[in-house]
Amino acid sequence: MSRGAVSQFIKHHFRHFNAAALVDAAEGYKRHLDNGGAMMITLAGAMSTAELGISLAEMIRRDKVQAISCTGANLEEDLFNLVAHDHYERVPHWRDLTPQDEQALLERHMNRVTDTCIPEMEAMRRLEGALIDEWTAADQAGERYFPHEFLYRVIRSGKLEPYYQIDPKDSWVVAAAEKNLPVFVPGWEDSTTGNMYAGHCLAGEIKNVHTVRGGIEYMMVLADWYVETSKQHSIGFFQIGGGIAGDFPICVVPMLHQDMRRPDIPVWGYFCQISDSTTSYGSYSGAVPNEKITWGKLAVDTPKYIIESDASIVAPLVFAIVLDC
Repeated sequence: MSRGAVSQFIKHHFRHFNAAALVDAAEGYKRHLDNGGAMMITLAGAMSTAELGISLAEMIRRDKVQAISCTGANLEEDLFNLVAHDHYERVPHWRDLTPQDEQALLERHMNRVTDTCIPEMEAMRRLEGALIDEWTAADQAGERYFPHEFLYRVIRSGKLEPYYQIDPKDSWVVAAAEKNLPVFVPGWEDSTTGNMYAGHCLAGEIKNVHTVRGGIEYMMVLADWYVETSKQHSIGFFQIGGGIAGDFPICVVPMLHQDMRRPDIPVWGYFCQISDSTTSYGSYSGAVPNEKITWGKLAVDTPKYIIESDASIVAPLVFAIVLDC
């Protein structure tokens, strides 16, 4: 396939409705970077289990992403896939499963995410083994790190390499670790590894529960990153899905303005959301971008896009245009 063939196909065929919005948003993303901007990508849903890392890792390597905010699930599930891919099972007929079928999956320790089952022993417990070594070592040394920093340490240690079952170039967390990319993981406690950590704290194996740094500290570090980065770059916001992965970081601007009394800090310079959530009573995930103007997150003239579609289809296509694939 010739360079740019995917982009050319999309631009020729995607002319109206959400297809046109996809092209507009991708071209806006490129303009933002070409004008010296930086970009944050936020990951909600189960994008890592959808293997978004295949395209997102290349975005990171080619400096099309300067920061990521994600759920704890997306952080860990990228590495679950890295070390246990061959043990995953796909269930194309997932809509037809009975409660008894689901119980049978449970008894086999297969955790279902729509049409994909994550194997507990090969994925979750394998990563836990490497993480508990890092958690306890830090705890005993009186050191504290963020959730993503612990995973960076695991990757750099090489402990997981014997278990790699995909090419590590298709892991976005590996790419992020190589770049030492800023990553923010609000609500990490609501994840499998967060639950594991709580269990080890309850068991007394980890003495200081604060060995893993949490959400308030993440916001403080995010604020520092935003202030420093915005001195030289307009910062864009590319949101995949809704939820805390997007809600948490976008609030850093009104926090700086209102709580830190820093009206000089610029608002986000680009905004795009991919979501299939519809606007309804009180739905934030389905809210149109203009609503964010009232919260001091976006300006009247901020380029704003919303693509109402399945992110597992749309995001790789946007990335293809940004990467000139």
